[in-house]
Amino acid sequence: MQFLDFSIIAIYFGFILWIAKWASEKKGDETFSSVDYFLAGKNQGWVVIGASLFASNIGSEIILGVSGAGARANMPMANFEILASLVLILFGWVFVPFYLRTGVYTMPEFLEKRYSRACRTYLSVVSVLAYIITKISLIIFAGALVFEVLGIPFWTGAIITVVATGFYTVLGGLKAVIYTDMVQAFILILGTAVISIFGLYQLGGWDEMINTIALAAQTEGNPSVDRFFNLWRPMEDTEYPWTGMLFGAPILGVWYWCTDQYIVQRALSAKDVSSARKGALFAGYLKLLPVFLFFIPGVIAYALLQKGMISYSMDNADQALPALITQFLPSGLKGLAIAGLLAALMSSLSSAFNSSSTLLTIDFYQKHQPDASEKDLVRFGRIATIVLVVASLGWIPFMNALMGGGIFHYLQSIQAYISPPIAAVFLLGLFFKWINARGAIVTLWTGFVIGIFRLVMEFMSNNKSILVAEDSILGYFLGINFLHFALFLFLFCAAVLMIVSKMSIPQTEASLELVTFQRDTKTSTFKWTTDVVLTLVLVILVLILWAVFSPIGVG
Repeated sequence: MQFLDFSIIAIYFGFILWIAKWASEKKGDETFSSVDYFLAGKNQGWVVIGASLFASNIGSEIILGVSGAGARANMPMANFEILASLVLILFGWVFVPFYLRTGVYTMPEFLEKRYSRACRTYLSVVSVLAYIITKISLIIFAGALVFEVLGIPFWTGAIITVVATGFYTVLGGLKAVIYTDMVQAFILILGTAVISIFGLYQLGGWDEMINTIALAAQTEGNPSVDRFFNLWRPMEDTEYPWTGMLFGAPILGVWYWCTDQYIVQRALSAKDVSSARKGALFAGYLKLLPVFLFFIPGVIAYALLQKGMISYSMDNADQALPALITQFLPSGLKGLAIAGLLAALMSSLSSAFNSSSTLLTIDFYQKHQPDASEKDLVRFGRIATIVLVVASLGWIPFMNALMGGGIFHYLQSIQAYISPPIAAVFLLGLFFKWINARGAIVTLWTGFVIGIFRLVMEFMSNNKSILVAEDSILGYFLGINFLHFALFLFLFCAAVLMIVSKMSIPQTEASLELVTFQRDTKTSTFKWTTDVVLTLVLVILVLILWAVFSPIGVG
């Protein structure tokens, strides 16, 4: 790290803090209301929303995880990014109108309007726990890993990460978060693009990179390089079978992109449905970039490792990208790349902080203190953020036992165990009026018990706390691929939801008017709107990527 690198990073921090200060300012004697703090005033446009959706999702754990997947030839992981584009279409066209129509602050609040208060409480508790297990602590962990590679002790890096990000999040609320997200989205795109371009240039171009990988593969007794650039694997693959990726991964996506407060809160800040939908589609286009900006640098790092131009342990491929940055990039580009990683880190962490505090404030504090003033709500939201940070730091030591497949694999496998029942209750509840509150709460708890049982047993098995025979029932249960498990659990939860609902009293038509699809008696004609065109183009781009990075396309 040279003076120029530190200068670039300092400029980045200064610019972000200035943006946060500007976004947090109120005119005259105005003070923050709960709408300002938690929903950014509900007047945001599509560019801000789309960039914030992308930046909130792309944390340093995603960049390190996907680039690590590139270094270990696990390209199917990139499918999670591509599939997100299709799920964002579903979010913009199906879910967004209901959320804005009901005027909710949180997803648990919507679940109460659709079902019952018990469902709201369930989702509130599970969401907060999920943020600690799969978001905040993982983001801090990945950020600390970046600092550790730069020579800063792990826990020092973790604390720096929390303090630097929490400062403007606590003060400015969602408006400060989404405007800094917008800036950070383009900084992280620029920073990671620099890595790909410079890395390929130094390698001698794309063909030379392929030749280097082929030579290394031949030395290992495997002359094919398809494994580096193939999104699809056979159904019997133990990690990423195509069946699990095509049918199981979207279930995780529906939960994450369509029903999770962490993401949906950005759309709730939109000034209207069209802005929210365009923001979702814009984010969908941006989600196609990680294949080139995060995965390819991992492959470049592997090629550089074979040439002896950088060094890192293949046992920990998540360090491939930091090694490429610190050992390979020249001064100036190094600072820009690190600024990109810090942008990813801070945007996702600030979003997690704000969403967590919103849930705790609206779904717990306000529920028990209905007479609380606007000032009280904002103050409680700030205090809640600090409490969650402490809890997240406490979870980090337990993560190592589940990190065998890398950071990104950890994140996706945890989500596979908690998302199916929530996705089923939200998705089916919009389309079928006869699905009721009793069916929903039974489904949520049934799915939760099964998912947590799988998680605990997997943790104990990986940690050697228990020995499980492969031919036993438990061994077979734990041997189910996590994406297949998500699909099976979703189908099981959907069956429970429908059976229990059919056996109990339906809800009244009046209570379902705003939260379910209503039959339109008027004749409607199809119109080629901008949103429709953008949607079709996005679908076509996804299909092109799938075709290019398929066995036929690679060959």
